Amino acid sequence: MIAGVLVEISNKNVDRVFEYSVPETLKKDIQVGIRVLVPFGKQTLEGFVLEIKEEKTTGKELRDILNVVDSDVVLTEELLLLGKKIQEKTLASLISCYQVMLPKALKAKNGSKVSIRYESFYRFQPVPNVSFTKKQQEIVNYVEKRTIVSKKELNDFSTSSIKSLIAKGVLLEEKKERYRVQYTESSLSKKELTEEQQKVVSEVVQQTQQNYLLYGVTGSGKTEVYMEIIDFYLKQGKSSIVLVPEISLTPQMIERFQKRFGDKIAAIHSGLSDGEKYDEWRRIARGEVSIVIGARSAIFAPLKNIGIIIIDEEHSESYKQSDPNPRYDAREVAIMRSEYHHCSVLMGSATPSLEAMARAQKGVFHLLMLPHRVNGRSLPPVDIIDMNQEMKHSHGHFSKPLMDAIQERLRRKEQIILLLNRRGYASFVTCKNCGYTFKCPNCDITLTYHKSSNTLRCHYCGYGEKGYRECPECKEESLTNLGVGTQKIEEELQRIFQDVRVLRMDYDTTSRKGKHEEIISDFRDGKYDILLGTQMVAKGLDFANVTLVGVINADTSLNIPDFRSSEKTFSLLDQVAGRSGRSEKEGRVILQTFNPDHYAIALTKNHDYMSFYQKEMEIRRRLKYPPYYYLCDIRIKGKDAMMVFQEALKIKKSLERNLVNMILLGPSNAGVFKINNIYSYHIILKYKKEDSLYPLLKKILDHYQTNVKIKIDIDFNPSQML
Repeated sequence: MIAGVLVEISNKNVDRVFEYSVPETLKKDIQVGIRVLVPFGKQTLEGFVLEIKEEKTTGKELRDILNVVDSDVVLTEELLLLGKKIQEKTLASLISCYQVMLPKALKAKNGSKVSIRYESFYRFQPVPNVSFTKKQQEIVNYVEKRTIVSKKELNDFSTSSIKSLIAKGVLLEEKKERYRVQYTESSLSKKELTEEQQKVVSEVVQQTQQNYLLYGVTGSGKTEVYMEIIDFYLKQGKSSIVLVPEISLTPQMIERFQKRFGDKIAAIHSGLSDGEKYDEWRRIARGEVSIVIGARSAIFAPLKNIGIIIIDEEHSESYKQSDPNPRYDAREVAIMRSEYHHCSVLMGSATPSLEAMARAQKGVFHLLMLPHRVNGRSLPPVDIIDMNQEMKHSHGHFSKPLMDAIQERLRRKEQIILLLNRRGYASFVTCKNCGYTFKCPNCDITLTYHKSSNTLRCHYCGYGEKGYRECPECKEESLTNLGVGTQKIEEELQRIFQDVRVLRMDYDTTSRKGKHEEIISDFRDGKYDILLGTQMVAKGLDFANVTLVGVINADTSLNIPDFRSSEKTFSLLDQVAGRSGRSEKEGRVILQTFNPDHYAIALTKNHDYMSFYQKEMEIRRRLKYPPYYYLCDIRIKGKDAMMVFQEALKIKKSLERNLVNMILLGPSNAGVFKINNIYSYHIILKYKKEDSLYPLLKKILDHYQTNVKIKIDIDFNPSQML
């Protein structure tokens, strides 16, 4: 027996199947999709068995597979096919396409092996002619009554007595696997759906295979629709995947699904430990769950017989993996999986991406609508504050209308969400005397000041240093903080509003395990008055007592040098506005901006997504950007800036010679020219159809594969252009 093995080395030169002979002792264990240990040169590596055959294709002597790593198949037939499709779409190595599907515990180079956790249980075994002490007799009586007990149940008994009974053979110890994540039984009956919700559910379940776009305003009950559709397929014996864009949304979603479906669910997201991810993956692979909820990587859950794939907040750029390879889009992978399972994909959003809405308008996606909130209330009124006029009346970064509105909500014991999409205390620190600015030594970017830790940090490479009292250049104590981040706003709130309870939610406060759940739970329980955060607070969160949403600077994302900046701005503002007035109490939204007439901001006043869509589509059409054209971003990187530029010019000439129906931009500096001492130029390709593009790009990648000084990254339809 011969096995074709793909070894776990992410190198294009060895990204192919190598033949190994299968020893007699392993023949019964070898299957396609299983992990094995093989000799490779002078190394011993792990790899995946991709094929099994009787005859070898080479005249060379084959080496033997050394051992089987897992007793179960890791990559199913579907995932093996899916990996090859992703490789074709992204031009990444095949092994990287398989590795991205698996939890860290199932990757060869994970650094620390994750073990299976076991729990001890005890049974009573009668043994003749054995006498017991009084304490031992109590334990025997307790266990005998219950047939089997866990070790935890015996915590109140003497450890030495338990050990003595085990030694006498009276207590038989059994070890059972215990998953690290535990789910409670379902406790929530389904809600009565509105007529609009029921219509959406009926349309979806009546079709066997269809791609849907559900355009539903914030508060229209999309999650309830998702659960009803999943329930339908659950009763048919089919499984479901639900994707959410942010880890901050996952706890609330999991809580709602657990109340409805109990332990039929599993969660996959970055907030879990490696051991928890491993357990959840095995529960799914073993068929113990029917519903998988999680962020981007949950799209690879090894479920069988999928009935529906749901993508919540479809517009989110976090569904696209921008780095490292493979740079896949979970929305595209969902459609690939739906073709295999002959099931439907349902994408939902209050602000659909332009690409999704354009497909819906063309009939590629079937458009479904939820135009009203479930409680019959109108969407909250939005006041746009022109900060050009308000600056003279403002208090710090708060306009008078926003301050008055906050004060009123505090008086009424109602809650407030404030958005500022920039973490830290100050965007940068500079010297008023000599003009010196603190910059990252590794990146072409200023350092952000974090007051709570008194550090200057780079948000690209992670470099940090302690804050200074005096300028290192002129030695004067004339440093000043410019720009504003969430830490500074938190400090201002404490100064302006007496005894206000502020809870900050950004990358800095949620990096520790469990902090997302803790913050959301504390705010929902009324322990805090104001939830202040970055874009984490803008999507999916549902708090009944929030009646005011304030945006400190609505222009933050508008100033990003990206053709999607207007779309990102409108989406962020409209989404965060939807957090207000979701229950019985009236809501209000206040947006502070220096660009009140910009259509991305002005159209949020009436939550007018369709007008924004039409306006933005016209601009995209004229400038030849998606969804009218496809994009390909070619990044040329290296430590020598001049060498990188010269190679970029060579690549440009090759593209110009070999491609016809193509608009080529660049090479130009990347938005951040240097990151971690690596310089980047990029070439942008715009095209509608170009059959020769993929073969040419593959040829370019192969050419630079052995060049240690130059690295080429290719990103099709990038989510951002920085």
